[in-house]
Amino acid sequence: QVQLVESGGGLVQPGGSLRLSCAASGFTFRLHWMYWVRQAPGKGLEWVSSVNSDGRATYYADSVKGRFTISRDNAKNTLYLQMNSLKSEDTAVYYCAKDSQATLRGQGTQVTVSS
Repeated sequence: QVQLVESGGGLVQPGGSLRLSCAASGFTFRLHWMYWVRQAPGKGLEWVSSVNSDGRATYYADSVKGRFTISRDNAKNTLYLQMNSLKSEDTAVYYCAKDSQATLRGQGTQVTVSS
């Protein structure tokens, strides 16, 4: 079955960087668009970024544009999110997802931005 396992979260100071990874299995990763979404404390899911199947087309929420970079390695069945210039408002649980509604997503990885 579909399995998505995120890693790379942690505690970082404002202005810092983190790189999230998502290991995918149970489906043909290279054929699918992939997504990152996040959920801040007390809020609903928020779309962060999308990448098409070959990695050549990427899309970002306005709140992260210019700071985050989505990428993928289809040979390794892995999705990435490079996060730079982190802000306190980026604090959330980050999920990778196989569909745009994030109905198929991993267990998430916590990102906390705080001094």
